[in-house]
Amino acid sequence: MHNELWQWTATDLAQAIRERRVSSRDAVQSVLDRIAAVNPVVNAVVEVLADEALSAADQADAVVKAGVALSPLHGVPVTVKVNVDQRGCATTNGVVAFRDVIASEDCPTVANFRKAGAVIVGRTNTPAFSHRWFTDNELHGATRNPWGTQWTPGGSSGGAGAAVAAGMGPIAHGNDFGGSIRYPAYACGVAGLRPTPGRVAHFNPSATSERPITAQMMSVQGPLARSIADLRAGLAVMAGPDARDGNWVPAPLEGPRLAGPVRVALAADPVGDAAPEVRAAIRAAGRWLAEAGYAVEEVTPPRVVEAADLWHALVVNEERRFLEPLIRKYGDAKSRRNVDDHIAYAPRLTSDEILVGFERRQSILRDWNLFLARYPVIVLPVSHQLPFRDNLDQEDGNTVRALIDAQRSLLAIPALGFPALSVPTGLADGRPVGVQVVAGRFREDVCFAAAEVIERHAAMPTPIDPRP
Repeated sequence: MHNELWQWTATDLAQAIRERRVSSRDAVQSVLDRIAAVNPVVNAVVEVLADEALSAADQADAVVKAGVALSPLHGVPVTVKVNVDQRGCATTNGVVAFRDVIASEDCPTVANFRKAGAVIVGRTNTPAFSHRWFTDNELHGATRNPWGTQWTPGGSSGGAGAAVAAGMGPIAHGNDFGGSIRYPAYACGVAGLRPTPGRVAHFNPSATSERPITAQMMSVQGPLARSIADLRAGLAVMAGPDARDGNWVPAPLEGPRLAGPVRVALAADPVGDAAPEVRAAIRAAGRWLAEAGYAVEEVTPPRVVEAADLWHALVVNEERRFLEPLIRKYGDAKSRRNVDDHIAYAPRLTSDEILVGFERRQSILRDWNLFLARYPVIVLPVSHQLPFRDNLDQEDGNTVRALIDAQRSLLAIPALGFPALSVPTGLADGRPVGVQVVAGRFREDVCFAAAEVIERHAAMPTPIDPRP
């Protein structure tokens, strides 16, 4: 059984550990063996913490024997992204110059994993400065998509998505400012949750300054997994309190029951540029939800393009001030090319125009809230195209502009602050495809319920062995 445990879900592992049918050490060793077998091909886990993980597993097993109440992830192997602080590890953020930035404290997510008895087996890759939908950097190298090396594993949590898809841990930590959880989940055929801002506390003790305003408003930490049940367990653990984040909200994980039938807005082509395979995935999800008793209507939420363009206007203009100089100084060639194209895409705004943008955000948000009052669930694309060819963002300017345009449904959500879940629906032309499920603020439970319906029909065959 030990050799098969890397294939199990986190919830199954946690139950078996709780019932003493398997040990945490056996589960962790199985995942470490899997990392040793497939990570040389995928390069998702860039720091393996074998000794530390086995020691933590032994501690978790001792707690089981003590007969105390256990968390939903007790003894379960997980991974953490290299752009957050984990005591004793380098917070590299994929940058050569940061290879010796060793964290002396855990960030809230890592601290909450440890409190819950989860076992961190390794740290996953990200592009330099976590600023691409592709995962490659000069320090750690390129992460490969387990479904095929010609396609991106997504970014910036590409290491997290590839690790989960290939069986290198059932749950991975990621973060999402501009799609960095949802897009890797989509590209790798797994599930990924972008929680509501304020749901999961965050703070990097190694940081030398506070995060900029748009990051405080829009950047979140969340889980990637192969099942919606595992996302639920991951969120329950990650959402624990931490006084270091003044924006953390003690909101309940379950909200009031929605009166049925729950209405779903199905946006198969919200901008008019969705690939046929993407439109088909949205409509398949709609059929499955209708069969489950949801009231499904094909209708597009308001001002999607405007919300996505506002993301670029606000975020990129702030990046001109704080991130662009760092990438110019410390970034690799691909990260510099990437930031050049995002800066070219977004209009340069004056300080007054930026303030007007924040004011306009309230207007768009009001329209979405009114729309969600009528349709508590929205299903729309993650990306308007199938997972991109790897390194597509390094090609000519017109190609890159079309690439960014295709991510408008991805970018509209962080601009407005809603929770969103990427769930796979199957394969198209050998590539994973899926949909994005959106609900009202702090209604991750509504996203989970709809996604579980889709999951039952999709039945993605993960974990998989990496394909050439």
